Amino acid sequence: MGPSQAGGESGQPLDQGSGTGESVLVSVYVQLDFSNKTWLRALSRNLTLPPASASFAPGTLTGFGLTTECDVKPDGSIHCACLSGYQWNASVCSRHHPCQATYYPRPCDCLVFSPPESGYCQLLPPVPGTLSLNTWLQMPGNTLNLTLLTSQETTNLHWFLRRSTGSPRPILLQPGTHVSLTSRQGQAVLSISNISHKWEGKYICCFEAQGFTWELYQVVRVPLQAADVAQLPDQLSVSCATSPGFQLSCCIPHTYLGYTASWSPGEGSEASLFNTPSDQCLVLSIQHCPAADTIYTCDLQSPGLTPLRVPVSVTIIQDGDTTCPEDSSAVAWNVTKAGHVAQAPCPVNRTGMVKRPCGPDGVWGPPHSSCTDTGLLALLQRAQLLWAGQGWPAEEVPQSLAQLLEQTAVVSSPSDLLALVGTMTFLAKVVSDTRIQLHRSALKALLKTTDKVLDLDAGSLWTPARAQKPSAGSDLLLAVETLASCLHPQDHPFTFHLPNVQLQTQLLRPTSPADYSVSFSTQPPLQAQIPRRTLTPLLTGNSNITITSLVLRKLDHLLPSNYGQGLGDSVYATPGLVLSISIMAGGQAFSQGEVIMDFGDRDNTLHCVFWDHHLFQGNGGWSDEGCQVQAANASANAQCICRHLTAFSILMSRRTVPENPTLDLLSQVGLGASILALLVCLGVYRLVWRVVVRNKVAYLRHTALLNVVLCLLAADTCFLGAPLLPPGPQSPLCLAAAFLCHFLYLATFFWMLAQALMLAHQLLFVFHQLSKLRVLSLMVVLGYLCPMGFAGVTLGLYLPRGQYLGEGACWLDGKGGALYTFVGPVLVIVGLNGLVLAMAMLKLLRPSLSEGPQVEKRQALLGVIKALLVLTPIFGLTWGLGLATLLEEVSVVPHYIFTILNSSQGIFILLFGCLMDKKVQEALLKRFCRAQLPSSTISLATNETHILEHSKGKSENPSYEERMT
Repeated sequence: MGPSQAGGESGQPLDQGSGTGESVLVSVYVQLDFSNKTWLRALSRNLTLPPASASFAPGTLTGFGLTTECDVKPDGSIHCACLSGYQWNASVCSRHHPCQATYYPRPCDCLVFSPPESGYCQLLPPVPGTLSLNTWLQMPGNTLNLTLLTSQETTNLHWFLRRSTGSPRPILLQPGTHVSLTSRQGQAVLSISNISHKWEGKYICCFEAQGFTWELYQVVRVPLQAADVAQLPDQLSVSCATSPGFQLSCCIPHTYLGYTASWSPGEGSEASLFNTPSDQCLVLSIQHCPAADTIYTCDLQSPGLTPLRVPVSVTIIQDGDTTCPEDSSAVAWNVTKAGHVAQAPCPVNRTGMVKRPCGPDGVWGPPHSSCTDTGLLALLQRAQLLWAGQGWPAEEVPQSLAQLLEQTAVVSSPSDLLALVGTMTFLAKVVSDTRIQLHRSALKALLKTTDKVLDLDAGSLWTPARAQKPSAGSDLLLAVETLASCLHPQDHPFTFHLPNVQLQTQLLRPTSPADYSVSFSTQPPLQAQIPRRTLTPLLTGNSNITITSLVLRKLDHLLPSNYGQGLGDSVYATPGLVLSISIMAGGQAFSQGEVIMDFGDRDNTLHCVFWDHHLFQGNGGWSDEGCQVQAANASANAQCICRHLTAFSILMSRRTVPENPTLDLLSQVGLGASILALLVCLGVYRLVWRVVVRNKVAYLRHTALLNVVLCLLAADTCFLGAPLLPPGPQSPLCLAAAFLCHFLYLATFFWMLAQALMLAHQLLFVFHQLSKLRVLSLMVVLGYLCPMGFAGVTLGLYLPRGQYLGEGACWLDGKGGALYTFVGPVLVIVGLNGLVLAMAMLKLLRPSLSEGPQVEKRQALLGVIKALLVLTPIFGLTWGLGLATLLEEVSVVPHYIFTILNSSQGIFILLFGCLMDKKVQEALLKRFCRAQLPSSTISLATNETHILEHSKGKSENPSYEERMT
């Protein structure tokens, strides 16, 4: 037993001048060593203090208090724990490791010593402060105030929250959107605004005072709201005939208030309670279907609080009610009453609800799913709370970025994509507000995640996600920009390349080269330069600056088509690249400076723009403010010069179809002329129809041509009026115009195909002819039902994906697959018509003796061949150029050729399909020359001769009469 060497101060010796014979109370610290655990019996004996010196008389031990208990571990270390009322002081605690890992600076009650070290705990003084709560029950939406009042000077003050569920590790509270911290002499206040049950728990205040670490706490309770209760379903329609029983569930999170749940009415049902790590659910199993509509109520009660009641409406389907039938296509949908919305739970590991409306006519509508992957949703909620003020930013941001990379593989719905982008957005806000710096591993995870997100399917994921949240692409750009510019200075320079993401960073010192330049291996190569005059003011003293250059592919196609002032309402195309450049110096971002960019050789009119995140109510838009185009000195490439850097994104914007008043006027006048020519063609047929259709071949040929005229007339009229309609899938008129144009233009080509197939049949199957009625029926099916099927399938397949309409036009989208449902059939029909024409020419040039058609039939077939021979190449060339102008970035010349040919189709049909027909010419001459008698006599004689020959042919070949019927 001896005096301590490692604890607090030992007792002071007696003053020699105090006199002799006086009784003085002396306290000393001693170390007792025992070989086993029999020390309690040893302490029961009387102990006598040894004399400290000859001047002191022997003393008697009148009191004994234990402060520290130490155990020797197998590895030789000594674990010394303080007993009640004692604690290691801060100086000793700072030099030794705790016995158990602590997640926050809590009172030091157990330390690890290495022999021959030893020590003792000190007696704690009275608590130097009090922690008060403005009210023990915090109502949702109110502000929580925790106040610490201290009588001593405090240091290292921190606030923590330990929630009732989740990790046992307390959560650090730091300034955020909900959390504010204030302090002054003798007082510290924690304020949390707009509180909810997510802020419920034990609040811990840790601080140092009088050489010790102190911990005070208060428990905060927050009542639940109706929005915190998850009921499945929230409404239900039941058919007692098919579903005599059903279940209702009511789930609430675990809270300190200890809610009890019950269902009413409860007759004829059974309730059971299920607990999960995050919540508890009360499930009501109704055994017998009620006879009438019933409202079931989930009652949640807690002592001292107003009961919370959540209703669930159950509608009973009666006999004669209109219903939607059972459907088990993807989700099992029960019989549902018309006008109601059926609900189904999400699959395993997904959170949300799947809803499907039952229309008033008993037809199911499309399902709407809000199901989100549970892992992605947890990351999003954690990032939201981190931005609000809960958590350890320097530790949790890199962890979340690494987890996001793993979760990218599970993105399968627009909700998943929005949750992922939302998580990145909140993490970027946390990094910006707390000014933490990322290391290379975290930045690599971010860039890999971004690369995969940009590769996600645009039709099934990005388009519906942008429909729900138009700023999704802009949010992704801002998040990646912010996070990429926060690389730790020690990790510069850093280069990272992926298919959709390229990053280059550089650390510039005062002795850096004159200009900063960077180039990227894109096609064509992208180069950027920052003159030294921009960097010189930043290179002051020993300060270094970091420049981050980031190129993102495909992102520009995911941004809203919003254009600021100066760019007008035109539709622009982008090169698929977005360049972001940021400059950081001294932990601050600099917004002013000049950057020169070269996007390579571009033939079209350039607009140097940047993405302004503040335009269009925060959805973002392209702006050319502060940017201009300048011809390069060393090459023919145009350069973009911009004089600002804050959140800077630069890309080239240009028009797909140049705005040309002459082209617009030519298109309108040409279409008008085409419509007029088609109307003239209809008038001609009105005059000569009875004369020109006197045999089956002629009848079928002119019937097909008449339908071509009608379809093309309607299509041109619709096409001419489509620009007057408001574009976009939200416009029913625009959708109708696009559908009609698609159907009618396809019908035009299919009737041309019907005409060609009729020609092939007449030439190949001379002795196996079909009746006129049957051939006409087949032609109608081919001419109208087939294009209707193509147009309907295209509408149903691409409209839900957002890929049906082209951008800013009432026509099929050229970027997706919708346009190919028009171009594909057109090219196939043109090819088939070409084969038929080649076969027909061979047949008519070298007819066999047995297969040669009659003279009049031969003339009719020649008329078909002549029309197809002219119209097929013209139509094929026209829409081949139309495909080029819609899909490729071409000059203005193909637009002029397409406009001329497209506007001339009606004229070509009038000339080559109608007026150049010999029978039509004869009929017109007969019609308009009737007043001239000689001509009339000649015409009648000719006609009579024709009729006699025709009758003779009929008598010689009886089977021909059957073919005419």
